[in-house]
Formats: sequence, C-alpha cells, structure tokens
Amino acid sequence: ARCQCKMDPAERRNCGYPGISAVECRKAGCCFNDSVPDVPWCFAPKAKKVRKVCPNEPHARKNCGFPGITAKECERKGCCFRAHPAGVPWCFYHHVVEE
Repeated sequence: ARCQCKMDPAERRNCGYPGISAVECRKAGCCFNDSVPDVPWCFAPKAKKVRKVCPNEPHARKNCGFPGITAKECERKGCCFRAHPAGVPWCFYHHVVEE
C-alpha cells in the first residue's frame, strides 16, 4: 500500500541491489523512490498496522475453549468471551484486521 512507503528518507532500509529497477523492486514487495540521492531507492515498506477484534457475527466464531470454560479462563488464553447466543462457541479467537 502507498501509505506503507511514506517515510522519512533517513528511515529507509535497503531492499534491493545497486541499479535495481522500479519494476523489479516492486515485484519484490518493496517501495521505490529515486527522488532523494544518497539513500536507498528500493526500500522495505513500513509494517502494516493491525488490530485484534472480537467478531460480531456469532457464526464466524472459531472455538478457543472447551465446554464450561469461564470468561476469566478464556480471556487468560487471549481469546474473546461472549456468553450468548446458544449453539455457538462462547470462547473464541480474535480476528486480525488492517487499519
């Protein structure tokens, strides 16, 4: 994504070899910008920002616990807990979404 390539030139970490083309650089999953001399033109993108959320859709839940698990036990495992509705896991894994 474009926003992953916006950074101060001094922060760039080399991601290519001398003379790499913009096409080859981008094919490798890197950013390319040759407008600033004396810094890498092919450079590693910023890490994507992600966050964990508890899914709202009950049928999208992936079980993280066992029958009768308490909310405290579930949350200690790092999972979500919602004691409703019946017929779906009450202790379930987070979804990871990009910001």
